[in-house]
Amino acid sequence: MRHIVVIGAGITGVTTAYELAQLGYAVTVIDRHLFPAMDTSFANGGQLSACNAEVWNQKATVLKGIKWMSKKNAPLLLNPSFSLHKYSWLMEFLGNIKHYQANTKETVRLALLARARLFEIAEQENIQFDLEKRGILHFYHNEADYKVATSVNDLLCAGGLERHAITPEEITQIEPSLTGNYYGGFYCPKDATGDIHKFTMGLAKASERYGVKYLFGMEVAHIERNLQGIHIQYHPSAANMQQDYTALAQISADAIVICGGVGSYQLAEKMGDRVNIYPVKGYSITVQLEDEDSQKGAPWVSLLDESAKIVTSRLGENRLRIAGTAEFNGYNRDIRADRIQPLVDWANKNFEISTEHCTPWAGLRPMMPNMMPVVKRGKHERVFYNTGHGHLGWTLSAATAVMISQEISKNYPIS
Repeated sequence: MRHIVVIGAGITGVTTAYELAQLGYAVTVIDRHLFPAMDTSFANGGQLSACNAEVWNQKATVLKGIKWMSKKNAPLLLNPSFSLHKYSWLMEFLGNIKHYQANTKETVRLALLARARLFEIAEQENIQFDLEKRGILHFYHNEADYKVATSVNDLLCAGGLERHAITPEEITQIEPSLTGNYYGGFYCPKDATGDIHKFTMGLAKASERYGVKYLFGMEVAHIERNLQGIHIQYHPSAANMQQDYTALAQISADAIVICGGVGSYQLAEKMGDRVNIYPVKGYSITVQLEDEDSQKGAPWVSLLDESAKIVTSRLGENRLRIAGTAEFNGYNRDIRADRIQPLVDWANKNFEISTEHCTPWAGLRPMMPNMMPVVKRGKHERVFYNTGHGHLGWTLSAATAVMISQEISKNYPIS
C-alpha cells in the first residue's frame, strides 16, 4: 500500500489525511503538539465564510495599514522593525494588487466547494462541533464604507456567491441582539459557523477509523529524498515532556505533504522550495455566557463589523467567540492585553452580555503574499504542499485537501 506522511495536524493536515485515507492510502501525520488543532486551528473566529473571500491586495488596505501604524488598537498593526522576510513579503503583496479580482473570484470558488464538502464530511462522520447554519451578516456604519462594500459584493457574487444587500431594519430582524445605528449591510445566508477545534478533533478521530496514524508530540529533524522514497527523522518535541529529546526515530513514505502552517516556510526551504508564508497574528476571546441574560443577549447569527474588522460566532448555548485584528510581528505568539481589550470593549458596547469570564487567545495565520493557498507539488517529485491558507484555513481546507489528494493520486496511484 502507498504510504503518505503529512506534516501538521491542524485543519489542513487532518483534512488532507482524511481525504488521502478515503482514496486508500496509508497515512501518518506528524505534529509537535500532543493533540490535533492546538495552534492556529484552536480558537479562530469560527466562521466558514465564503463571504470573506476577498483578498487583501488593494491600495486601500496599504493606505489603511500606514494610517494605523501608530495606533495600538488598530485592526491592522505592522511592526516597522526591519526583517528581510517581512519586507520581501510586503513587496510581493504589493505586486499582487493587479491580481485582486481574479484571486478573489478563485477564492470564492474554492470556498463554495469547501463548504459543501465540509458539511458532507460532518454529516457522514457525525462530527459535533456547534455548527450553526444561520448565515453571516456584515454591517456598515456609514455611506462611504457601504459604497466600497457594494463593489466588493458585486465581485463576490460574480464569483458565484449568494449574498445580498439588506436595510438597517432588516439587519435587526436577522439578528435582534444588534441595537446600534447602521447604514446598511450584506447577508450571506448559506455561510455558517462552528468550533474549528472540535471539528478537527472529531475528524482526526474519524480518520483513525480509516487507518490514519498520528505521531503527536514529535518534531521533524531531517527529511531525505531519493528515488526510492522519502525518509523522515523525527524526535520528541518540547511539548512531549515524557520523552527523551535526543531520541531519533525514522519513518519512510512514498511522498510527503507539508501542512505545517507558519512552519511551512522553513520546511519548504529544507526541501529546496520557496513558499513565502509570513505569520500574521490574529486574536480572539471566548466569552463564557454563564447567566441567562448573557445567553439571551448574545447573537446567534455570525456578524462582521466592517469598521472594527471584528467577527462573532456563537458556539452553542454557553459560548461566544469574538475575533479580529491582523498583526505583522514575526513569529511572536504573545497575547497582548492592548490587543485583547478592544475585543472586550466591542462586546460590551454592542451586546447586553457579561464579559466577566473571557478566555483570550492569539494564533499565527500562515499568509502568502497573494493571499492564495499553496496546493501543489514541489520541485522534488515526492514533496507536496497544502498550506498558506491565511485567515481562511477552515473555510478552504475541505476543498484544498481534495485537490492535493487528487494530485498525489495522479503521481503515485494506489494501483
